[in-house]
Amino acid sequence: MSVTLRPAESADLLPVGALHQRSRVAAYSSFLPTEALADPTPEAMGEYWVHRWTWERADHLMTVAERDGVLAGFSYFGPDDAGDPATGLLNAIHLEPTERGRGVGRALMVDALTNMRARGWRRAVLWVLRDNTPARHFYERGGWRPTGQQRDEMIGQALTPQLRYTRPL
Repeated sequence: MSVTLRPAESADLLPVGALHQRSRVAAYSSFLPTEALADPTPEAMGEYWVHRWTWERADHLMTVAERDGVLAGFSYFGPDDAGDPATGLLNAIHLEPTERGRGVGRALMVDALTNMRARGWRRAVLWVLRDNTPARHFYERGGWRPTGQQRDEMIGQALTPQLRYTRPL
């Protein structure tokens, strides 16, 4: 049961959206209300990725992970959202819920960091939901550290505090 990584193609985007929605529900349901996670639908999340990729594919990279030819997860990164030319932003790592703890997330993170380094960035940053303790531990095991910055974003009707993390490349 091997895992392979490859750059995403346009045909991957709708399945990536459905996986993204399943991942969000599984990862966030312990601290966000059910109604906050009901929208968007898996189909709408797929359309979101089709639209986003259309505009960002020139300077962002989506990598998909497959286990025996079946989508297992994805990562997505691009330039820093604060405009620092020496920094890349890891926008997302999402896994099929059954893949948690099986090494796919780690493989996607290592791959993203390698690709960020290859782009000449010296530092990586990300935003993680403050209450997503498993994700925070995952990133901390990978060498990421909180910067002290926080922002609040809406997921559905739920205000969700996010923490900024960083690590050298």
